[in-house]
Amino acid sequence: MGSASQVTSPVRKKPVVAMGSVAFVGAGPGDPDLLTLRASSLLGAADVVVHDSDVPAELLLGARLDARVVAVGLGADGQPLAHAARAKLAVDAAKEGHVVVRLLEGDPGLFGGLGEEASACAKAKVPFEVVPGVSSVTAVPAYAGLPLTTSRDREVRVIDAARPDLDWSVHAAPHVTLVLLHAVETIADVAAALLAAGRAAATPVALTRAGTTTAQVTLTSTLERVAVDVRTQRFVGPAVVVIGEVVAMRDKLSWFETRPLFGWRVLVPRTKEQAGVLSQRLRAHGAVAEEVPTISVEPPRTPQQMDRAVQGLVSGRYLWVAFTSVNAVRAVREKFDEYGLDARAFAGVKVAAVGDQTAAALRAFGVQPDLVPVGEQSSAGLLEDWPAYDELFDPINRVFLPRADIATETLVAGLVELGWEVDDVTAYRTVRAAPPAAPIREAIKGGGFDAVVFTSSSTVRNLVGIAGKPHDTTVLAAIGPQTKATAEELGLRVDVLADKPDVTTLVEGLAAYALALRAAGELPPAARRRKGAKKAAPRARR
Repeated sequence: MGSASQVTSPVRKKPVVAMGSVAFVGAGPGDPDLLTLRASSLLGAADVVVHDSDVPAELLLGARLDARVVAVGLGADGQPLAHAARAKLAVDAAKEGHVVVRLLEGDPGLFGGLGEEASACAKAKVPFEVVPGVSSVTAVPAYAGLPLTTSRDREVRVIDAARPDLDWSVHAAPHVTLVLLHAVETIADVAAALLAAGRAAATPVALTRAGTTTAQVTLTSTLERVAVDVRTQRFVGPAVVVIGEVVAMRDKLSWFETRPLFGWRVLVPRTKEQAGVLSQRLRAHGAVAEEVPTISVEPPRTPQQMDRAVQGLVSGRYLWVAFTSVNAVRAVREKFDEYGLDARAFAGVKVAAVGDQTAAALRAFGVQPDLVPVGEQSSAGLLEDWPAYDELFDPINRVFLPRADIATETLVAGLVELGWEVDDVTAYRTVRAAPPAAPIREAIKGGGFDAVVFTSSSTVRNLVGIAGKPHDTTVLAAIGPQTKATAEELGLRVDVLADKPDVTTLVEGLAAYALALRAAGELPPAARRRKGAKKAAPRARR
């Protein structure tokens, strides 16, 4: 007899997951432009982003669209989440094989809990790195026009004023600059202690909240007066407090809060996809830009017309393609993606762009436009530079014009007059967006915005349609004559008309208007109304 064979069941092993990593990244003090290049690179590559809840939302736009973004702030008991709990989120994600960015406010090595959280990674044998960030200790005073040292004031001391055991007598030397964190709530006690220790009553003090952002506010005072000034002006933290003679230099060195539009609340009614560039330009001039989508861009109801046009483009039907908006570029690019095409499909075809923004979108697509108006950047400007059809030199007389469903006929008529045949194709539809939230509608109609910038006739009509007319004292800026005419038809007064129909010129015009107001000693419109309301109704402040 043969021996019985034994069958051994295979042992199933758990799949081995490669260890991920954690990068402790300094988010900086608030201005997204202060994020370091290394930090930006890591943020854009991370699978998981674990961020402090007070990190500016704009920074998170740099994360991948498919990244898991986790905010850490308060625990279930309402108290700040312990660093051990914050670290566990990052460590667990790394053990799952993810590349993790632990995004901390300011510089992670300064009051950021780096020691505790990095130690947790080391204990769990999770690879980690540290990317320093720009600290609010130095950045906020710099944005407030406060150098921390001079040839006379050579020493700087950074103090966490929340510590209960501080001996202020050791900080009373006259030429020592003090940078205090967590000091607004106890500023009266801090000032009294420094005065008792011998610091001069006239020692300058500056408190800056929301530092490095367009919401930055700086209160200057003295040790003798600061407690009263903070109370009467209702100044609240968190803020960075600087005490020392260097504060006296702010009158000469304040550069950020003196920008033309600093403190202006500006409404940006645009398509959601296009608001970013305009808002960025406004913020560069110091404005607080608030984006309210008024137009939604959607595909055409019948896509067959675009399908035929793209097929004709590939087969050599057209000599020219004319783009009159960034949205038209996007629509053609999306159709190309459907067909598996790229910029090479434009080989042998001449491409025109109505202006610089549209030309930039084409270049980002890999297409160098052959024609951009040198004068007015509009359909009329494009026609001025467009060559007439010449049957001897032009083998084809047809132009592909992808555009919005509500576009005017000016360009089509002009091209036909020049001898061209035009395939006028609806590439996308513009529809009215949903109304904004009630507080925004109230601010628009009640004068809560200092200015509104209009970039097309449709943004004017749609804003009025979904939110009502802006207050009659709000400054209105229009990108071109047609937009201005539409606003006036609706009973609006346009204060600023761009010399050239592009975003940069529009913002520059608004900035120049603001400078003229400042030169005349006038406040921004919303600030004037707030001041007038206080004078007219002092009891309302109680």
